[in-house]
Amino acid sequence: MDVELIFKIAAVGIIVAVLSQLLIRSGREEQAMLTTLAGLIVVLTMIITQISSLFETIKRLFNF
Repeated sequence: MDVELIFKIAAVGIIVAVLSQLLIRSGREEQAMLTTLAGLIVVLTMIITQISSLFETIKRLFNF
């Protein structure tokens, strides 16, 4: 796993946290929840591509 991926995930987390707090303080709780959900989906997409790459490497290693 690249350190770059960890930094990307951290950056998404920080941006989502700031946006969520701004939206909550302005009284838009629904949009804050949707922003948090969108951030979660983005991070899961990044992780799923890495897991897929890991499985492909394992398949090549064991010749499946």
